[in-house]
Amino acid sequence: MRVLTLDDLRRRTSMKWRTYPEDVLPLWVAEMDVPLAEPVVRAVAEAMERGDTGYAAGTGYAEALAAFAGKRWGWDGLAVDRTAIVPDVMLGVVEMLRLVTGPGDPVIVNPPVYPPFFAFVTHLDRRIVEAPLGPDLRLDLAALEDAFRRAVGGGGRAAYLLCSPHNPTGTVHTAGELAAVARLAERYGVRVVADEIHAPLVTGGARFVPYLSVPGAERGLSLMSASKGWNLAGLKAALAVAGPGAAADLARLPEEVGDGPSHVGVLAHTAALRDGTAWLDALLAGLDENRRLLTRLLAERLPGIVHRAGEATYLAWLDCRALGLGDDPAEVFLRRGRVALSPGPDFGTGGAGHVRLNLATTPEVLTEAVRRMAAAVS
Repeated sequence: MRVLTLDDLRRRTSMKWRTYPEDVLPLWVAEMDVPLAEPVVRAVAEAMERGDTGYAAGTGYAEALAAFAGKRWGWDGLAVDRTAIVPDVMLGVVEMLRLVTGPGDPVIVNPPVYPPFFAFVTHLDRRIVEAPLGPDLRLDLAALEDAFRRAVGGGGRAAYLLCSPHNPTGTVHTAGELAAVARLAERYGVRVVADEIHAPLVTGGARFVPYLSVPGAERGLSLMSASKGWNLAGLKAALAVAGPGAAADLARLPEEVGDGPSHVGVLAHTAALRDGTAWLDALLAGLDENRRLLTRLLAERLPGIVHRAGEATYLAWLDCRALGLGDDPAEVFLRRGRVALSPGPDFGTGGAGHVRLNLATTPEVLTEAVRRMAAAVS
C-alpha cells in the first residue's frame, strides 16, 4: 500500500484514473493502487514471450482455486468437474440466472448492494425483488423469507443473488446465516446464485464461508474470481462453481460462454491463486492498517460520519446523513472537495445519504482525501 506515488498512479490509463480530471482524488471504482503480484507479472510476461495469446483451455484455473479454497477456507468441496470458465463474475451471474430462471422471473437482492446487480438483472429481463439488509448491515432473514414468499407467490421460478462478502458494507456472512439462507431457499424453491468475488479479501478475525460449503446448499451456484483479490479486473476471467445438486444446470451452460474469458487472464488468475498468497497476505495487512487509519481520520475530522469498519473487501460504507448533504453526498464531496466516491443512491434502498469509499490506496492519498472531504463540509 506504500509503494506507488501519486505520480505513479496518475500514469495509469484505467477507468479509476482517467474518468475524472487530474485535480480529483479517485476513491470510487474497485481498483487498487498497488503493484501487481510478481507471480502474476511473471506468468503474463512468459505468455507474451511464448506468443501464448490464444483461447482459454484446460482446468488449471479451477484446480488452483480448489487448492486455494482448501488451504485458505478449509473447504475441500470445490469439485473441478463442477466448474466452468466464464468471462467475468457479472457475466457469469447472468449466465447462471439464465439457467435457473426465465424472462420476467424475480431475482431477490439485499440492498444496499453492488449497483450492477440491478442493471444486469433488469437487462436480462428479470424482475428485482428487494430484501434490504437490517440496521446492523447484516442479512435480515425475516425480510429475506418475506421476499422469497412474495417471489414464488405466483408459482414461477425465482433466484436469490447473494453478495458474499457483501459489497458495499464489507459484511462477512457467518456459517449460521448462510445455512439459514439455504434452508429458506429449499423451503421456497428459490435458487441461490452467490457472487463471491471478494472472498479472498477477508481480514481480521472473520472467516469467509463459501456458500456451497453449508448444509442444504447443494443446489446453489457460485461465481468466484481472483480479479478483486489481486487487482486483475483488466484480465478477464472467472469461474462458475456448482453444488452437487446444480451440476446438471451448469452442464447446460452454452459452449460459447467459455470463449469469452481471456486466456492471458486465466493464466494470470491461476498464478495469483497458486503462487500469490504471500502478496495477498501483505495486501490484507495493508488494508487493515488503512481501515484503522480511516477510522481515526473520520473520528478526528468528520465525526458526523458513521462508519462501521467492514471485515472484508477494500470498500468503506459511510453514512453521511448527519452532515445534511442530501441523498447524494458524493456529489458534494466531488464538487467541493475534488474527491470522487461512489454515490450511495446507486446501491438501492438504504443508500441515500451514503457514499462508498475505496480505501485500497496509499495512506497519503487516503489522508488527503479525508482532509478534502472535511474541508468540503466545513
